[in-house]
Amino acid sequence: MKLFESNHHFDYSWEQVTAANWQKYPNELSTHVVSVDILDRSIDTEKKILRTERLIGCKQAIPRWLSCIIGGQDLSYVREVSEVDLQNKTLVMKSHNMTMSHLLLVNETVTYRPDPECPDSRTTFTQAAEITAYASIRRLCERIEDWSVERFGQNAKRGKAGFESVLKLLSEKLDESEVFVSDVSQTLMKDINNVGEKTSGVLNEVRKLKLFSEETK
Repeated sequence: MKLFESNHHFDYSWEQVTAANWQKYPNELSTHVVSVDILDRSIDTEKKILRTERLIGCKQAIPRWLSCIIGGQDLSYVREVSEVDLQNKTLVMKSHNMTMSHLLLVNETVTYRPDPECPDSRTTFTQAAEITAYASIRRLCERIEDWSVERFGQNAKRGKAGFESVLKLLSEKLDESEVFVSDVSQTLMKDINNVGEKTSGVLNEVRKLKLFSEETK
């Protein structure tokens, strides 16, 4: 068994990261992810936990020596179960491969939580994976595990970069929306003030006419 660990931080709030997680795929960098399907979703209203189960399809080229073992299959599926805990502000995602798991099993855990130093504007990311190959020949197991760790690291690097691009895009859209709402609000207030001034002017004219009418009687 081989271990893979990674730590990172995103300069966005936990709420932004959690919301963006559902928009992570597709992105231009994580091209190996070809499909994401939601299998189940439930909410624990008492504990305020959102649980989601997804099936993720991945397609990626593999070395020729490994292709000879598994028969050239390049499409694989991963089952992911995530929990968004609103009370404790954690997003925990656990996943494992369903394809060829009798030959290679990868158990991954990813956790997002607010950075203790900057809880309102930065989120920590921790990733841990256990990679275990099953084969009668030990050297073959080691070779499969070494290749898997290397490929896992490459995908993790692309995944973080791709997620950064998604976060940036969503943040820009949010900023544009806030500017739009602000502009609309300011325009609306100006219109309301103009209407108020015009209404006040009309009322003054009506009062003057009423006084003039009473004086001429």
